[in-house]
Amino acid sequence: MSGISPELAIRAAAQVNVTRTAQIGFDLPGSRFSCELAANNPSVIAAVAIHPNDAATLGDDLPQALAGIEELLTTYADQDWLRAVGETGMDRFRTRTPDGIARQETSFAAHIAWCHRFDKTLVIHDRDAHSDILSILDAEGVPNRVIMHCFSGDADFARACLDRGAWLSFPGTVTFKPNHHLREALAITPDDKVLVETDAPFLTPEPLRGRRNSPYLLPITVRYTAAQRGIDPEDTDALADWCDQLLANTYAAFNGPWGGSGTGGSGAGGSGAGGSGAGGSGVGGSGTRESGAA
Repeated sequence: MSGISPELAIRAAAQVNVTRTAQIGFDLPGSRFSCELAANNPSVIAAVAIHPNDAATLGDDLPQALAGIEELLTTYADQDWLRAVGETGMDRFRTRTPDGIARQETSFAAHIAWCHRFDKTLVIHDRDAHSDILSILDAEGVPNRVIMHCFSGDADFARACLDRGAWLSFPGTVTFKPNHHLREALAITPDDKVLVETDAPFLTPEPLRGRRNSPYLLPITVRYTAAQRGIDPEDTDALADWCDQLLANTYAAFNGPWGGSGTGGSGAGGSGAGGSGAGGSGVGGSGTRESGAA
């Protein structure tokens, strides 16, 4: 992160019991960075991918970029820290040309195929493209583990994703007052299918909206989701149970435990989940989108 080393970000998160994070890939250099960071930090796992908006703009260079991601997956196939393929998916908010959409579809299908081939978790970016996501997933086959990164849909879309076995990952936007649809989606999501994330450096939760996001702020969203579940913020035992649930969900979504210390609970900055959820708890990065999650 700009002005903050990944190591410092990891330490700051650990101080509030966020002891496991996922560094998401968004292009080839960013995916290489994710691998390097995870290889050298046991509390971090990596995901690799070409972001859908990058796929849309790469033009004739898209096949080469996809080949680079496939090479990373092949090279590190036996490394336990490479857990996921993402973020990939569809984005009709920033990409609206037919050629761009077609390249996104090609890229998304390739990423899904890698999840089947390498048994990796699929981390999906979906912006204004709910029907595209579902139709492509159905056509290509839903992988064993799917995370809806930065979930943005309503309760109906949540049900459609849950019907396909997905985990729904809620970022700081669930705390924004106008986003009733996200809270309705959270309300119908079973406890064992809820994840939380930062999408750092974006989507900082209330009351810090507008500030640069970072994994150490994850407890704000954790506490908010707990409150939405009817958990008294003063009931530390119930809050710790919710954190343990989120940690178990994170492990399930990313195919098992990984390094780090602690199992959730109440930390210096509030209740941490002990895990990152999906896509958002980036702790560093390269290029213009430093956290690797856009």
